[in-house]
Amino acid sequence: MKNICALLALLPLAALAQTTPQTNSQTTPPTAAAPRPLSLRDLLRLRDVADPQLAPDGQWVAYTVSRADSTTDKRDADIWMARTDGSQNLRLTTSAASESRPRFSPDGKYLSFISSRGEPEGGGGEAQLWLLNRAGGEAEKVTKLKGSVSDYEWAPDGQRVALIIRDADPDSLSAGQKAQKKTPPPIVIDRFQFKQDVDGYLTKQRQHLYLFDVATRRLVCLTPGAFDEHLPAWSPDSKQLVFSSKRGADPDRHDNYDLFIMDARAGATARPLLATELPESDPRYGSRPAFSPDGRTLAFAQAAVPNETIYGVHQLVLLPVAGGPARVLTPGLDRNMSRPQWSPDGRSLYFLLEDDRAESLMRVPAAGGKPETVLAGPREIDAFDVARDGRLVVLSSQPQQPAEVFGLDKKGALRPLSRQNDAWLKTVSLGAVEAVQAKSKDGTLVSGFVVRPVGYQAVRAYPTLLRIHGGPVAQFGYGFSFEWQYFAANGYAVVAANPRGSSGRGLAYSRGIWADWGNKDTDDVLAVVNYAVAQGLADPARLGVGGWSYGGILTDQVIARDARFKAAVSGASIANVLAGYGTDQYIRDYETELGTPWQNPDVYQRVSYPFFHADRIKTPTLFVCGEKDFNVPLLNTEQLYQALRSMNVPTQLVIYPGQFHGISTPSYVRDRYARYLGWYNQYLMPKTTAGTGSGR
Repeated sequence: MKNICALLALLPLAALAQTTPQTNSQTTPPTAAAPRPLSLRDLLRLRDVADPQLAPDGQWVAYTVSRADSTTDKRDADIWMARTDGSQNLRLTTSAASESRPRFSPDGKYLSFISSRGEPEGGGGEAQLWLLNRAGGEAEKVTKLKGSVSDYEWAPDGQRVALIIRDADPDSLSAGQKAQKKTPPPIVIDRFQFKQDVDGYLTKQRQHLYLFDVATRRLVCLTPGAFDEHLPAWSPDSKQLVFSSKRGADPDRHDNYDLFIMDARAGATARPLLATELPESDPRYGSRPAFSPDGRTLAFAQAAVPNETIYGVHQLVLLPVAGGPARVLTPGLDRNMSRPQWSPDGRSLYFLLEDDRAESLMRVPAAGGKPETVLAGPREIDAFDVARDGRLVVLSSQPQQPAEVFGLDKKGALRPLSRQNDAWLKTVSLGAVEAVQAKSKDGTLVSGFVVRPVGYQAVRAYPTLLRIHGGPVAQFGYGFSFEWQYFAANGYAVVAANPRGSSGRGLAYSRGIWADWGNKDTDDVLAVVNYAVAQGLADPARLGVGGWSYGGILTDQVIARDARFKAAVSGASIANVLAGYGTDQYIRDYETELGTPWQNPDVYQRVSYPFFHADRIKTPTLFVCGEKDFNVPLLNTEQLYQALRSMNVPTQLVIYPGQFHGISTPSYVRDRYARYLGWYNQYLMPKTTAGTGSGR
């Protein structure tokens, strides 16, 4: 529910439509034709590019390309590699199983990755570490574990690899046992937090730090025990490891991640580097700690305030490894900073800065000083990498450009490297995306976007959809959104706002909905709708609203407070927060922010406004959820659906079998978009024009 990653559920992974020969640098462009409106068939054409990683010599960059396979109805990710001069682009893997986390060995000899390829269907599908010798030959599976590899890092000397491996489920059934229909054992729970989306019920399984010797293929566990380890980082001399972990009597009861350091050898003891009340390298935000080239200093992201990791801002901090006080590198910069990487000479650090819809690449002197912009503007930079010779690559997206890998020269000029979506983009017409700002009821300035429908004409107003992001601590940014463009292709204007609770505007703005969900943030999203109406773009008689996760939660709030909306789509939402306590994965967040229901029933009732005022909702509402969602479980969606059905408000409930908080099966992704459009068309479009933009 209140997970910054929930925004991802709105935007399914893009897809690679056809098989590309391994030695082909580009798919053959389609025959030139007039651009057409985007359709759901484009989910099989759009490619999702991610995780760029430079070779040690800076000559090549590896990255992943995700696609949807309509034959298997599964997602697949393959590894590609491009020359950084832009001259060549190669597909390296073609297996039906996905590959992720491509990494070059320090000597450049191997390209490693994680994959469950070769694992039997129904046998657990454990992800293992693979090595691909760049001199030729097939990839080799070098770990053969019952547990699953989730993360890894090469030692700088190239002789060992640090891995994070999750314990195998001792109660899981083998493929043979399943074939014999053996009755599974009872699930025994004794943890404070006992549920997690995708993972399911949490038992005694943990994930630990392991050491793998490349030459001998020997694997040893460095951190046995009742804790989870995350984000390992090597010292430059390959002698020590730093990682993030929650410790204490009951780690389930807090979010205070600390950094630990240990010698990289069996039997060594880990000790805390900086034990504070501020979380360091919280794995939910993915910022790995980084040693300086001389090994003396550690850079990491740290929460600016304790006990508010969801709403809090993360800042860059430097810590002397040998001991001494930590130093905030960017004091006074009230914005999220992430993914620190040192420059090769150790004099500065690169990092990503989130600021009012943009995600920019910045650099700051290690000695302190004003951050310098490396690449900014109306774009989202989701990842970057720095080679030993200082070469830079970035993963950049813009409103009409899906994410691609680019080389970045010293003058800030971009050089396209991946080019996975170039041919497809030439075939479609996209709606214009405009950044806007509007004043909320109390005068607060709210940032957002307006997307004009394809074929827009200024002489008329259009049916308009207010789309709300998840999180709530996330933001709509200057990246490509298939969802927005799909609605624009079908004759809708789209309005998207970053209300209070969103990130990108500082701690006070993010914390503006603390224990007060649906109040100020409802005013904020309505302000951007009012702006679109005042501009003559939005038809006030044909307004729709919708969102996923917290976007669904705020959708429920909006339709309970404003009767103007003629259609709503509420995805993975909760209207009665009392029902969330103990049934979802957010127990720490409930007790930190709202308290306990028996102590603060008035607070729980206040944030449950849509359920306790369900009789005020007149908007026809489509409810959607995944059957196995432990993030915002199905029962929460069912409750408001039942309330509206009780009052004869037009409503429908769609449940996707086997799906978690993020709908991932390609046919379900397509079905969900088709149902969104069908529901909106039913109430917002004249029957003579509904659905004419793209088809299903």
